Amino acid sequence: MSWLDGRERGAFLCLAYGLLGISSTAAALADAPSTGAPWPLLRWLAGPLPAWLAETAGPGWAATGRLTTAWPEGGGPASFAAWWPAVALAAAVWVAPIGWLHPRRDTRRALAVGHFLVLIALAAALTAASPAFIVFASIGYPLASALLPARLTMAGVTLTAIVIVTAQAGPGARGTLLTVIAGVALPLVAAGWYVSGEHDKRRRLVERLRAAMAENASLNARLLDQARRAGVLDERHRVAGEIHDTVAQDLVALIGQLDAADRTSRAETRRRHLDQAADLARRSLSEARRSVRALRPEPLETSKLPDAITDLAESWSRSAGVDLILEITGTPVALAAPIEDTLFRVAQEALANVAKHARASRTGLTLSYTDETVLLDVRDDGAGFAPQKPADGFGLDGMRQRVRAVGGTLHLESTPGQGTAVAAAVPMLPAEDDHP
Repeated sequence: MSWLDGRERGAFLCLAYGLLGISSTAAALADAPSTGAPWPLLRWLAGPLPAWLAETAGPGWAATGRLTTAWPEGGGPASFAAWWPAVALAAAVWVAPIGWLHPRRDTRRALAVGHFLVLIALAAALTAASPAFIVFASIGYPLASALLPARLTMAGVTLTAIVIVTAQAGPGARGTLLTVIAGVALPLVAAGWYVSGEHDKRRRLVERLRAAMAENASLNARLLDQARRAGVLDERHRVAGEIHDTVAQDLVALIGQLDAADRTSRAETRRRHLDQAADLARRSLSEARRSVRALRPEPLETSKLPDAITDLAESWSRSAGVDLILEITGTPVALAAPIEDTLFRVAQEALANVAKHARASRTGLTLSYTDETVLLDVRDDGAGFAPQKPADGFGLDGMRQRVRAVGGTLHLESTPGQGTAVAAAVPMLPAEDDHP
């Protein structure tokens, strides 16, 4: 139970007992002359209350100084008015559970409705004994909204109004009065039922919207977590690919140059191999730094793709000692950075594989520009291998992933003893600066 519910149930209890006390006091004052009480003193203490009772009870009060019962002559127990203290005590006991029912009105609706009806019945019995209890009967107005479901609130208010208005009418006028009340009350109850139903629909809609928003928030949190994980995996793959394409390949070439320098006895040849090894080490360091900063390959920062491919082919041919035939066809255009990066890395990886595994004597590299695609082919006459066998290295998988990432395809053809051919096809996506 919330702090607000606690204050509300306390307010309803205080109001109910306060109205019951006022009504009981007024009824006791009305009966004072018959009990021998000092009626003039009580009338003076009551202040304006006797005047209100005179207006409510009718001429009987002004003539006798007492309230007459609501029962007609000869119709009902004439002594019922004397028993109102017992009924008032029962009403006081019946009011007590309001504090317990109010916070449970949504879970125990039938019990709350039954309690309200019995309370109104007790109020009606008390008003029949003495019109002073009209004050107590008015507790039905706030309790109708405090205990009843939304669709029955208007019905509870109407029932309370019927009890109060009927108690103030004479016996002869009650039939006509009830007819008039029914003509007004029934439309009010129907309207209250409809309005409450629409309110319940809106409330359920709001609850569904809140549930959907909570579900969407949970889904967004999961998607963000998945995106973060995917980003971490992509970054790891990028770093692994950059290390493999740059540092690892340059280290292999550097070891080859050092081995060649160690095998030769000529000082001039040894110096040439050592110089090439130093150049490879410096280039490897530069590429490692650039990979960490996620920049483009160094040759593509200062040159266009055909020039970078040409420099790569010449440098590779010198360091690997293998003849390479380079051919560029079509009209070269500046491509989007991811496309050029991918083609350069594929050419770099394919040539590195030729140097490490193929033992080739001749190699061919072709870069072809067409209307819709750019083709890169690397061929050698080396030892070849069986493509269907699983490979332990990262190079082939790295090439495939790079090409697929830009919407391209990569094909590999190789036969043991007959060389290898790698063909990459990527979409022709011009650089943004070349768009009209």
